[in-house]
Amino acid sequence: MKISERELNRATLSRQLLLERAPLTVQDGVRRVVALQAQHPASPYLALWNRLATFTAAELDTVFAGRSVVKATLMRITLHAVHAEDYPAFRSALQPTLYASRLGSRFAAAGLSPADADELVPELLDFARRPRTSAQMQTWVEERFGAEKKDGAWWGLKGYAPLHHAPTDAPWSFGHRPSFVAAPGGPVPTGRAVDPQALRTLILRYLAGFGPASVADVAQFAMVQRAPVRAALVSLGDAVEQLQGPDGVVLFDLPGASRPPAETPAPPRLMAMWDSVLLAYADRARVIPPDYRPWVIRRNGDVLPTLLVDGQVAGVWRPVDGGVEATAFHPLSPDTWDGLAEEAQSLRAFLGDRDAAVYSRYHHWWAKLPEGEARIL
Repeated sequence: MKISERELNRATLSRQLLLERAPLTVQDGVRRVVALQAQHPASPYLALWNRLATFTAAELDTVFAGRSVVKATLMRITLHAVHAEDYPAFRSALQPTLYASRLGSRFAAAGLSPADADELVPELLDFARRPRTSAQMQTWVEERFGAEKKDGAWWGLKGYAPLHHAPTDAPWSFGHRPSFVAAPGGPVPTGRAVDPQALRTLILRYLAGFGPASVADVAQFAMVQRAPVRAALVSLGDAVEQLQGPDGVVLFDLPGASRPPAETPAPPRLMAMWDSVLLAYADRARVIPPDYRPWVIRRNGDVLPTLLVDGQVAGVWRPVDGGVEATAFHPLSPDTWDGLAEEAQSLRAFLGDRDAAVYSRYHHWWAKLPEGEARIL
């Protein structure tokens, strides 16, 4: 079976709840979309505002506080918010990646080895059975290794150890100075071997939320090597099916998963910074026109808040005095501008007195964008 570029786009939008806001609880919504990028504390909130009907920020506050949704270093070694029940398998699937990244040269420069990490992590988790500030965690490390090794040791351990971020501050539950708490239960992962069952679980969850997808897409989403991804897909047998993508690449998907027709309407959206839908594929042209990619994904890794029009990135937005400034990279129809204005009005009401100037620290990027049609909505 072949699938077109536009059908791939509509499949993504459907599974990411971007064709229509869904009447789901926060926990069910997070599971449905797999993971929410959480580098900026506000982004999981805006991601769910885009996807869930009647969503309120207080609902996400509550589940973060109750730890049924947790924030941790996961896919692509970045911060994500995931359902607590998904965290153990996701973390185990990423063990080889985290081992290689966080216990490598910088960790070794502090005079430490992976074997030291295996010995230290259970002690660190015991210390973090209740929330600890970053300063407290660094003091704990310094007491064991001295001031000269503290920075390298803590840099490795905070990404490698199974730690959750603990809620600390308004307006978005987490501040820019994190606190940490140990992930509950289960054996602590060690070594750099692939956990085949955990990887299969991650792949199936990814396909449910982002499929159809290639081996390269899965590997990009999680930052895992392609060879074990390919082996895991083969081992899944009839649990997955194969499709032919528009460029002839083999795509994998779950049998019976949602793949709406190409002509399915897609409403406009004001997407959060680092929204997962922009980063979940090796081939990001599914959602981001290639010419626009360097404008919205900056070289330092910042991913700007974008306008999604007919399922594709069409520009960027930012809060300004008096409204939301939307800059389109190409001409938009009057009906599209009206739809964006409705979204902007809803967004301003959502932000309320929490953070009307959300993302303002990133406004410097606007001076580096190409000229476009800008409107205050």
